[in-house]
Amino acid sequence: MDTPSLTYWQRRHLERQLHSTQEARVYRRTLAVLEVASGQPVASAAARLRVTPRAVYNWLVAYAREHDPAALEEGTRSGRPTLFAQSHRDLLEGLLAASPQEHGYPDTTWTVPLLQFHLHRHAGLSASFDTIRRELWRLRYSWKRPRYRLDPDPEARGKKETHPQAHQAVAAQERRDGAGRD
Repeated sequence: MDTPSLTYWQRRHLERQLHSTQEARVYRRTLAVLEVASGQPVASAAARLRVTPRAVYNWLVAYAREHDPAALEEGTRSGRPTLFAQSHRDLLEGLLAASPQEHGYPDTTWTVPLLQFHLHRHAGLSASFDTIRRELWRLRYSWKRPRYRLDPDPEARGKKETHPQAHQAVAAQERRDGAGRD
């Protein structure tokens, strides 16, 4: 591939993207195109950016197709599909609507390890803690620490009374003058 030649405006648009982008991948791609266009060999630009020369060639081809800096931006990635099917989400949502005690567990609140155990036992789903947390987030559940409120003890009501006020004249006589006194 020949060294790409950039017009003044193409170079200016690439430099603007270089200074305004927040994504490291877009920055790296834009910098590679600018360096190769300024006369640097592809191999040295690739070594400096710690990528393969093939990656730099791919970026140059992507930019040469449209001469648009947006061609260097990140595309969508499919990623690994989730293990959770809709039936698993429905089961998880049903579990969260009920208490763990209704399912035979001694706990009062659901925890991620308990959900993981229950899903593995009843649905055969081996999901990691992170997967379960991600699904809880998708269902708009958030973790909060349980707060226990105890009802007041009816027998202790009479026991908790305020102490009678001390007689000020007697208390003043027992105090002595000295350092630290007000």
